[in-house]
Amino acid sequence: MKPGIVLRVAAVYMGLVGLGLILAPGRFGTGALPTDASAELIAFLRLWGSPLLGIAVLDWLMRDAEPSRALDAVMTGNIVGFATIALIDVWGILEGGRAAHKIFAVVHGLFALAFILARRAGRRRT
Repeated sequence: MKPGIVLRVAAVYMGLVGLGLILAPGRFGTGALPTDASAELIAFLRLWGSPLLGIAVLDWLMRDAEPSRALDAVMTGNIVGFATIALIDVWGILEGGRAAHKIFAVVHGLFALAFILARRAGRRRT
């Protein structure tokens, strides 16, 4: 798997999630938020959308990068991030979280696997 493809897909995904948290946190958190969510909780969700947009931009800007230490660092960061969130999704499933955790566990796990495979493929080209 080519690193550029994975970086492009992840950039779009992270950008959409980041924008969702910023622009429509109540709808984005349907089933996870109380219907009368406090302004502080909504502000907290919006706050977390911002770094996701930053990661999306970083991934997008690295999409055509040649194999390098910088690209390796971005790939490793994505592996850690997506693997961690996949584990947190599984944790949510085990604690009786919303049904969406099952979908997100698969999606995030597949992203982690894709980044692992893409990182290996990118290193072979150096």
